[in-house]
Amino acid sequence: MRHRTVENVMTRDVVCAHEDTPYKELVELLATQRVSAVPVVDDRHHVLGVLSEADLLLKQEKPARPLARALSARRRRLERAKAQATVAAELMSQPAITIGTQTTLTEAARRLHAEGIKRLPVIDAVGRLVGIVSRVDLLKTFLQSDEELHQEIVEDVIFGDLFMAPNRFDVHVRDGVVALQGRCERRSLIPTVVRAVAAVEGVVRVENRLGYDVDDLSPVMPDAFARLRP
Repeated sequence: MRHRTVENVMTRDVVCAHEDTPYKELVELLATQRVSAVPVVDDRHHVLGVLSEADLLLKQEKPARPLARALSARRRRLERAKAQATVAAELMSQPAITIGTQTTLTEAARRLHAEGIKRLPVIDAVGRLVGIVSRVDLLKTFLQSDEELHQEIVEDVIFGDLFMAPNRFDVHVRDGVVALQGRCERRSLIPTVVRAVAAVEGVVRVENRLGYDVDDLSPVMPDAFARLRP
């Protein structure tokens, strides 16, 4: 089964800032490009950090209200410094959380969830910025047609990965929901087939209606085989 990678869905034309970009230009950049955050890069296009609207708003918040008591001393120091900052290198959040081009979409989704962020800069093998991937990009996999999913399940999963005869199965796909009918040779193979189909990127849910020829999970099976021995 082929797994799509970040490289397949990422945005390649990335809006970014340089470490010496001044505050007002950063505000204008976010406003004109209609983005809420941008990577900050050096002269070699290596990602140094990420600058967001929240980082810029600290300058507005400083005179308006005291920092919450629950904040750690380190975070208070960082926010006070950002409130006085004038260029991207001083304002950005660092170190940057990045991801590689060959990371699977599943891994990327888990990383976004674990870090509690909306997007990740994508870097090449030498650490240079080559794209950015967002939650919206990761959801693109669910835009595959039912026909495309059906073809991948039958040809790539059932026949290609599991080495099973496709004519043993009846696969129906509607709005990404897969109904699996037919018969496996052995009962123990059913969970394997269901898991493999569910792992196909773009599948919303799998409805298991599979039967089997031989119940190799039944406790009476060993005795039945024993009676067949000479």
